[in-house]
Amino acid sequence: MSSRKSLYQLAKAAKLSQTELSLIGTDKKNKILMAMAQSLRKNKKEILDANAKDVRVAEKKGRSKAIIDRLVLNEKRIESMSSGLSEIALLDDPIGHIEDFNRRPNGLLIGKMKVPIGLVCIIYEARPNVTADCIGLCLKSGNGLILRGGSEAINSNIRIYSALNGAGIKNGLPKDSIKLIMDTDRKAVDILLGMSGIIDVVIPRGGESLIKEVVKKAKVPVIKHYKGVCHVYVDENADLNMAENIVFNSKVQRPGVCNALETLLVHRDVAARFLPSMVRRLRSVGVEIRGDSFTRKVIKNAKPAVEKDWYEEYLDLILSVKVVKSLEEAMAHIRRYGSMHSDAIVTENYDIGMRFIREVDSACVYINASTRFTDGYQFGKGAEIGISTDKIHARGPMGIRELTSYKYVIFGNGQIRN
Repeated sequence: MSSRKSLYQLAKAAKLSQTELSLIGTDKKNKILMAMAQSLRKNKKEILDANAKDVRVAEKKGRSKAIIDRLVLNEKRIESMSSGLSEIALLDDPIGHIEDFNRRPNGLLIGKMKVPIGLVCIIYEARPNVTADCIGLCLKSGNGLILRGGSEAINSNIRIYSALNGAGIKNGLPKDSIKLIMDTDRKAVDILLGMSGIIDVVIPRGGESLIKEVVKKAKVPVIKHYKGVCHVYVDENADLNMAENIVFNSKVQRPGVCNALETLLVHRDVAARFLPSMVRRLRSVGVEIRGDSFTRKVIKNAKPAVEKDWYEEYLDLILSVKVVKSLEEAMAHIRRYGSMHSDAIVTENYDIGMRFIREVDSACVYINASTRFTDGYQFGKGAEIGISTDKIHARGPMGIRELTSYKYVIFGNGQIRN
């Protein structure tokens, strides 16, 4: 078990090393990232062996399908992690960029320079890919990093971290700038959350209970989302074939993640035409339907949806379905029950689509596309350090630009204030 003293020493070393990291040039950072990407491929077998160990333990403990899905690595997922690091290397480096220049009447030229946030702490559960994503993003944005993963993925995290940090140090990464806490005792998290003045921001990634616990205990700023209760609304003007494909993908492609569909809303004028075919397709892959009274008139054997179902993030092959009378009713439902994560409308009516994206106050709002695209890699960020439903600083998938702050820089030629 890590002592309070040893954790503080580790964090202080990372904080000092972050200053050195923040001064590394773009070319060197990109070289380190490419070396890390290659190291993941070289160490693929060792990573998969470690991951298999974690999966066996999780299965013995009876962990849910959603947790197992997040935990499992395969060659495709490791390649995706590696590609993500390479893509981060190709992104523009925001650090040192000056924008929003403003020439004042007295001749002062004032701009905003992008700078790293500082020392970032990620607290996460059974998602070993987070280890690689966060290392890549923090490196490119000049931020120090402390990783504290859950016990479910400890072997996977250690192997991924070792491969990346080793390759990084060989290529000039300051040796204390990226740290993995290998102690899985929860007291370590409490100690980290109290490090005001050392850790600059905490980003929790995991279930709602973990995130609420982090927010409750943290003495440092937290960027987070609690859960993903995502909606698709099929409008009366929808292309129903398109709608069926979008709903199926949003729910089924990977049901155990935060951007998966949890509640389907359907306009009553198309419900009788749309729902029977849609539900047959969903049931063919094992999706359980929980519907309101109108839905159950159209779909036989659908379970009745109760009030708590509309708030539920199932992370499983379960879907709540509600038939609504109008766009206004659909948006009111999303406002009441949604989590401000990702919501979509399927419609061929331009005005209705534009009303939806203006009035639905979620981090990501879609017209005619699957909610499954809410992802840093899909948004062209290389990867994501998390998804934020907060409104201050960052919102939606967070990439390197969201891991920066700014300072004002002022250019003068002798001005003094009267």
